[in-house]
Amino acid sequence: MTATTLWQRYLALKAEQPKLRMRDAAARIGASEGELVAADPSATRLKPDWATLLGGLKAAGPLLALTRNEAAVHEKTGVYDHVQVEGRMGLALNPEIDLRLFLSQWRHAYAVGGERPSLQVFDQQGEAVHKIYVAEGTDRAAFEALLAAHADSAQPVTPEPRPAPERKADQDVDVDTFRQEWRELRDTHEFFGLLRRHGVERTQALRLAPPEFARQVGVGAVDAVLDSAAGSGLPIMVFVGNAGCVQIHTGPVHRIAPMGPWLNVLDPGFNLHLRMDLFTEAWLVRKPTVDGIVTSLECYDAEGSLIVQFFGERKPGKPELAAWTALADGLAAIAPGTPRPAA
Repeated sequence: MTATTLWQRYLALKAEQPKLRMRDAAARIGASEGELVAADPSATRLKPDWATLLGGLKAAGPLLALTRNEAAVHEKTGVYDHVQVEGRMGLALNPEIDLRLFLSQWRHAYAVGGERPSLQVFDQQGEAVHKIYVAEGTDRAAFEALLAAHADSAQPVTPEPRPAPERKADQDVDVDTFRQEWRELRDTHEFFGLLRRHGVERTQALRLAPPEFARQVGVGAVDAVLDSAAGSGLPIMVFVGNAGCVQIHTGPVHRIAPMGPWLNVLDPGFNLHLRMDLFTEAWLVRKPTVDGIVTSLECYDAEGSLIVQFFGERKPGKPELAAWTALADGLAAIAPGTPRPAA
């Protein structure tokens, strides 16, 4: 299918369904979102000079950062300051724009015009890994000048099939050693190394974990966390990511708004959209650290992909908030299969 034909099919779909999002339209057409964005006449391909591109965003002032997966959308507004890129890894460490960037997954970037100009980045499969939009207060001239300086004439995205994950059978895991090493964790970031060493996936790890460190609960635990945090003012951390980016909110949440299958946080500077009908498993997870136990609520879809994680607000060197520990402990009463509260 040519880019012109692809774009014409998209416009026909939009005429029928004006609220249809580009991601969903691409799926209906049988293309990736990256291919559809590349076909947009207003889109300009950019050079994949991630360090310079990300480092130049500060001059534009406040921008809206959007990171999503199939079941969660995380939006934060702030300034892209304190951006660090080292090889295939990147960070943005700010109170508002807090990102972990896995740049080996960043393959294609486009400047997209229209009413709300944006920078959109896609992986090799044409899946969006991170998007950056102009916001109230953005210096549009600075933003558009940065993008124009990175214009590239290379060919548009040609998606590749995503490799099938290698799955290790439970009986092939040294469970006793795995559990002992879990108990010996001293930092939450060591968890990724634990998974790699034993060749286990996340939900498999939770099934095989020491019983005192992982407990499955009902997906209604998400409602309980957000409602309780909103009611009490308890500051929390909300992680949403994909293969190329993890985006973090730290602070309180206020307005919780269920809308059909979506559970939303609609706050100034922070929006979260969770498609709860795609949530299959929720786990209460505890990891030992030098600062004490760190507790999280982790949620997964039917494929075992991580959708969202919730923590209490914390920083290295400090124990987690007692109010968060108490809230998390209470989630154990929400058994798997328990219906979510009515909207």
